[in-house]
Parts: sequence; structure tokens; C-alpha cells
Amino acid sequence: MDFNLTDDLEFMRKTVQDFANAEIAPKAADLDKNPRFPWQTLKKMGEMGLLGILTPEKYGGSGLNTLAYAVLLEEIAVADASHATIMSVTNGLPQSMILDFGTDAQKEKYLPKLASGEWIGAFCLTEAAAGSDAAALKASARKVDGGWLLNGEKAWITSGSHAQVYLVMLKTEEINQGISCFIVEKDFDNLEFGKPEEKMGQHASITTSLSFNDCFVPDSALLGEAGKGLSYALGSLDSGRIGIAAQSVGIARASLELAKNYAEERIAFKKSIKSFQGISFKLADMALGLESARLLTHKAAWLKDNNKPVTMAASMAKLYASEMATKISHMAVQILGAYGYSKDYPAERYYRDARVTEIYEGSSEIQRLVISRELYR
Repeated sequence: MDFNLTDDLEFMRKTVQDFANAEIAPKAADLDKNPRFPWQTLKKMGEMGLLGILTPEKYGGSGLNTLAYAVLLEEIAVADASHATIMSVTNGLPQSMILDFGTDAQKEKYLPKLASGEWIGAFCLTEAAAGSDAAALKASARKVDGGWLLNGEKAWITSGSHAQVYLVMLKTEEINQGISCFIVEKDFDNLEFGKPEEKMGQHASITTSLSFNDCFVPDSALLGEAGKGLSYALGSLDSGRIGIAAQSVGIARASLELAKNYAEERIAFKKSIKSFQGISFKLADMALGLESARLLTHKAAWLKDNNKPVTMAASMAKLYASEMATKISHMAVQILGAYGYSKDYPAERYYRDARVTEIYEGSSEIQRLVISRELYR
């Protein structure tokens, strides 16, 4: 088993790392303090092929594999978690579901714009009373001549009001008692967005609600077969969970690097604090957690790339990496002490940004449920 990255992937990783250090990291603190959607850097990421990593070259994407996606997403997350979240979502279900279940016309219309970064994609499943219980959603689509009328509200939409295309899960009970997926464009009539949510972290990843009031979409907006939308979405979540795992690894790595450098430079009792066991053992545990999380993430990516069962591995990677991101960023705050609690250093931002990784793309509780079920398959 070879754990080395290929020469090509290592070159891409270093290129993305240099870009992230030069273009994203210097803006991260200001974007956190003054939240705004980072269109300028996203456009550059699109030009680099980072917003369509898994989409085939035929549709304007980079045509890379899942391991490359995880490696490159980690580099963006080290610089800023908000950019990584936007990157993960637009790379994820909007493109993968259109690629897997869309018509040729849908693929040709949407994938090139999404893969290039001209458009940002969003995924709309969650509702105020339907989070982990995805089947409990109430927003609906009613069949009419030539199309569908959409009604209801979606919650916690990443890139809400800034994306140009939304994959929306809606009840279509009159057809087949199921849930269907629709491709909704931002400029469709009677589509409205709520105000940005005031979140604990990841402030540049703008999150809003989305509501429909007799929003008409043509028949061509239906993705795949009516009634199969939820199964499409759940079947595509493995890739999304690998993405959040990679993002979590990036946040954890940034936290460890900050704590390690600080511990070397900070002098107490006439010596560097890295020499104290109370600090050095924390750093050792942080390094162990980071390396373990990355290995789980890369294993899940490798399994997916080799068409092997990946559901358990993806949930394990997402669960462990997200919990490590929270733990490692917490320890970074502790090592920096008062400076860790201050906005003079990014430790407190890493801690705030990490916390949501245990919630979105399936909470830690849901990941444990998935893993426990997979044990008996």
C-alpha cells in the first residue's frame, strides 16, 4: 500500500497551497469580521478548476478523482473554512446529482457553468422541522400544465441568495407519495431568500432560508424520475461526507500548525513552552488525531475511486475528522491561553469554524447511526 501522492497530485497540492496562502488566508480574518460572499477568490478558484474537480472534462470540469478532491479541499480549508464549505457544496451534490441523474440537456446546460465557477450551486433538503429526519419535509411541488408549482420553505442553505442554481427536494405526493428533486434557477419567479443567518463561525459562507410561493418551474426542471429524489440524494451523500472530512482535516491542521509555532516561540519560566510536558503531550495528541483523521479520509476517497463499498468509511471519516477538528482547535485555544481567546490570533476562529462540521452533511449522531447499521449489512 502506497501512501505517497502521485507527482501530479503533489504538484497540484502545492499549487493550491500557494494560492490559498497568497489569496485566501490574508482575507480570512476580515471575511470573518465583515461577512460577505468571497466572489473574487471563488472566481480564481474556478479558473484553477477547483469548483468542478470531480466533473468530467467533457462538461468543463477537471475530471479528477475523489482523493484529489480531498487533498485539494484540505489545502483550501487550512486557509479558510468558509471557502472550503462553498467549494465542497458546489462541487458536491449539485454537480454529482446532475451528472448521475440528469438528462443530456441538463448536463450541458448546468455542469459547465458550475464546474468553471461562473455559477455556484446549492443543495436544498433541510427544513425548519426536517433536519436529520429528511423524509419529514413539507415543502411541495404540484403538477400543472407544462411544469410544477413549488411551495414551502427550505432552511440553512449554503450560498443561499448567492448561488445561481439550486437542487431542491420537494414532496410530490399526488404523483407517487414520494420526494422529487428539481433544478431551480435563482431568477425563477416567486423564489425568495431570507436574511443571512448569524452563525457562530464560517461567516463568509453565507447561509439563508429559501422560500417558494407558487414558483413555477418547467417539466425540464425535474431531475431524474419523480419520487426518487431522496434516494438520489442519500445515495450521493458519501462524497459530501468525504468532503466535510477533508475540510475538517484542514481546520485541524491549521490549528495544530498555529499551536506548534506558538509553543516554540512562547517563553515561560525562561524556556519555550513546547518543552513542558503539559504542552508537548497536547501537541502529540493533536498530531495523532490529525494524522488519523487524514488517513480515514484518504481511505474513504480511495474506496470510492475504486468502486468499493464506501458508506461506512465515509461516515467514519466524517465523524472522526469533524470531532478531531473541534478537539484540536479547542486544544489550540488552550495552548495559546489568553491569546487563543483573543481575535489577535486565528485560534478562536478555527474553533468557531470547526464546530459546525459535526452538524452539517449529517450530524455525528447520524454518522454513528449509519456506521452501526452498516455493521450488520
